[in-house]
Amino acid sequence: MSNAYFNIQEPKNESYNAFEPGSPERKKLKEKLKELQDEVIEIPAIINGKEVKTGRTADVVMPHKHGHKLATVHYCGEKEVNMAIEAALEARKKWAVLPWQERVAIFQKAADIITGPWRYTMNASTMLNLSKTPHQSEIEAVGELADFFRFGPWYLSKIMDEQPYSPDGMWNRVDYRPLEGFVFAVSPFNFTAIAGNLPGAPAMCGNVSLWKPSPEAVYSNYFVMKVLQEAGLPDGVINFLPGEGADVGDPAISSPHLSGLHFTGSMATFNHLWKTIGNNIDKYHTYPRIVGETGGKDFIFAHNTADTEALVIAALRAAFEYQGQKCSAASRMYIPESIWPDFKDPLIEEVKKIKVGNVEDFSNFMGAVISRKAFDKITGYIDYAKDAEDAEILVGGTYDDSEGYFVNPTVILTTNPKFKTMEEEIFGPVLTIYVYKDEDFEETLDLCDNTSPYALTGAIFAQDRYALETMAKRFKQSAGNFYVNDKPTAAIVGQQPFGGSRKSGTNDKAGSVINMLRWLSAQAIKETRVPPKKWQYPYLGEE
Repeated sequence: MSNAYFNIQEPKNESYNAFEPGSPERKKLKEKLKELQDEVIEIPAIINGKEVKTGRTADVVMPHKHGHKLATVHYCGEKEVNMAIEAALEARKKWAVLPWQERVAIFQKAADIITGPWRYTMNASTMLNLSKTPHQSEIEAVGELADFFRFGPWYLSKIMDEQPYSPDGMWNRVDYRPLEGFVFAVSPFNFTAIAGNLPGAPAMCGNVSLWKPSPEAVYSNYFVMKVLQEAGLPDGVINFLPGEGADVGDPAISSPHLSGLHFTGSMATFNHLWKTIGNNIDKYHTYPRIVGETGGKDFIFAHNTADTEALVIAALRAAFEYQGQKCSAASRMYIPESIWPDFKDPLIEEVKKIKVGNVEDFSNFMGAVISRKAFDKITGYIDYAKDAEDAEILVGGTYDDSEGYFVNPTVILTTNPKFKTMEEEIFGPVLTIYVYKDEDFEETLDLCDNTSPYALTGAIFAQDRYALETMAKRFKQSAGNFYVNDKPTAAIVGQQPFGGSRKSGTNDKAGSVINMLRWLSAQAIKETRVPPKKWQYPYLGEE
């Protein structure tokens, strides 16, 4: 037992490598890319710290070179899920009572491993598995993941320090306990950092987790799990369970020991999980905490005083970085008629400069979309726009799946503010623009707010401060992350806690105290120093 209060210093965000030509960082990354490609690895489940090979396997391929196999992954089912639950509950007996500073030390060590000896492995595995450029991989698979593992301990220390007032004669305190049972963490394909944080944040708080990685991201996620083991995470605290959704999800959600769901993915899947938990509510030992981030139909709204040069760059980066496969990616824009000519031609000109291709060629700004399923969905929207009478393709609209799942950056102009690609989440490099009359500014604000069921991110552009205030007030509930004269992407841990409301999720703000509190159950303790010896109150006395 420790006999001192240990201080966790406020961390700084991890700095990023630029990988400029001729740099040693660029050389090392290219070497690691070649090294990983030259080997086909086997990815087992990891249950109670041990590798479990089920024999139910699938191939892991590169999205930008789908004929190249990276790994064979073993998929889990009900048997393995039950093994993991048993292992997690057994591990909980020691992990839940381990002093919090001992727990977080493991994640701080993991952050240093990620930014140190494993940096190029994290980068290269994410590039190859998710078809991310060096920049997109560096900022999240290294920078953001390390930030999660460093800021989480600091946030936890702030929570532990939050204690109630004690009047004379008593001592009041609050103990922050982990949840009873296990947390089911379901991670998406698009961010290695999110995949690490979903089981990691609850574990820092003393919980044990079952982690189901996305089948499309299992290669990079496997390296996250190996980093945690390298950092000294005890067996059974986080159990790594690759598999198809229902094969892992159904037995996990049906367990009476479920105490929480930490989710990032589609609205449909989140709705299904929430409904299932509701239907099972009588069997649980405790009410499960449900924390989730789903999708977005994220917007950029410009006023006629907007800086069009900045607007072009924001739109291009927000819509097309990582092929538009970010929950925060801009997919709809509202531009006033008066500045449209100044915006249109420069946007088209800049988008035409974007190179799309194999991410191992560092001159490419975009790679491939994640899978055949994604490719078919995205190109279906593009083809729909090509055939529509109330829309036209301004630039892009082409695609090729012969070698990789490549979709060129596409800008659609529509005269219908309720056009299909203005309303529905596409999750690809498609931006739809609606040009409004300047005099309809406030009506179009209402239109933007009411077009989508989501409320994740949004951005406004204006030089007029009164206009900015008007837009900010109107969009108060339209976005959980709101940007003024900036693109609506690239939230940073410790700076812009991320999450949205409405159908974008529970807005529990990953990378913040808000999220960490969801994995703790507070116990208020009152100790009276000199207890009363009589039961009568003064008012009971006679006149």
